[in-house]
Amino acid sequence: MGDTYLLAAVWLSLALIAALISIWLGIATALSEILVGIIAQLIIAAAFGSEALGAHTPWVQFLSGTGAIVLTFLAGAELDPEVFRRKFSEATAVGVASFLAPFLGCTAVAYFVLHWTSASSWLAGVALSTTSVAVVYAVMLEFGLNKTDYGKTVLAACFITDLGTVLALGFLFSPFGWKTGLFFVVSILVLFAIRWLTPRFFRRYGNRPSELEAKFLLLALFGLGAFAIWAGSEAVLPAYVLGMALAGTVGKDHVLIRRLRTVTFGLLTPFYFIRAGSFVLLPTLWAAPWAFLLFLGSKIGTKIIGVYPVTAWFKAPRGEAMYTTLLMSTGLTFGSISALFGLSHGIINQSQYSLLILTVIASAVVPTLIANAWYLPRHLMGETAEPDPAAAAAAANPRNS
Repeated sequence: MGDTYLLAAVWLSLALIAALISIWLGIATALSEILVGIIAQLIIAAAFGSEALGAHTPWVQFLSGTGAIVLTFLAGAELDPEVFRRKFSEATAVGVASFLAPFLGCTAVAYFVLHWTSASSWLAGVALSTTSVAVVYAVMLEFGLNKTDYGKTVLAACFITDLGTVLALGFLFSPFGWKTGLFFVVSILVLFAIRWLTPRFFRRYGNRPSELEAKFLLLALFGLGAFAIWAGSEAVLPAYVLGMALAGTVGKDHVLIRRLRTVTFGLLTPFYFIRAGSFVLLPTLWAAPWAFLLFLGSKIGTKIIGVYPVTAWFKAPRGEAMYTTLLMSTGLTFGSISALFGLSHGIINQSQYSLLILTVIASAVVPTLIANAWYLPRHLMGETAEPDPAAAAAAANPRNS
């Protein structure tokens, strides 16, 4: 038990260091946590062994996975149904372009340039086609863009992109069976039931010290996540859909959202982002730097080729168009999941897996740093879709914040 507390202290000290770095350098906390994870693994592994950081410890994996699920749920809950309906064409077009261009482009690079097999090339295309909802939402929240029509449209586009990734992975490597069909049917019924039940349940039993609302939502997230894994899918996908379904209920409850954010960003997501950074194998980069740069350049380049013209078509200002394009170039959750799926099923080998993971994690850092340094839409940072009473109260009483 003592080792558990010591390991927890190490991880939370890394989270605190990452938070301070994000303040000093003015970068998103998610990115500083990834960078701290990379450096920590390098130093601790050299001093105490590759497993000393404990990234594969079951409870660390659980907290990390829970962080990804709840963060993805919060991203879905931030979507305004009215904004989504109004911007449906734009979000869909950006999302489809964000998936299709890197999926085909990176597959071609893997097959024709790196001479991977057909199956491993398609897997590379799937892994590098993703957009990280977790990273995009964390960055949006950091700068207050999550409450703008612009931010909600980008988050909706992220969902479209990752839906394409999940479908491609399923059709190419894990053909849909009866479990998948049952999962979709039951999930739709459950989502409709939860959407009807939640506001009524909260009105009758909510607003109590027992935090019943949080327990109810976590039960729904874990239940749907377990069902998704049983069906061969991933737990984060129903989390995002559930968040969207409850956007009109949970998303409007600013006090509940703030409490969930406190737990998520204070405890859970540091484990997720630091753990993601710890998986970067720098020897893989040193052994084949040109392959890494080729993949990273192909992912970002094809995203630009696919997404930027679409944003321009919808008359987005140049700065916003490039910011959207770079955020859509990020990858993390589904990219890592796809790469791990390929390794587990013998589609790619360990070296190819390390290369893809390194590229996926780098794509979470590089485009976001560029976007925030040169294209951050500061004119939108004071524009919110609706006031946040909790934030207003904190601003009025800074001692209580």
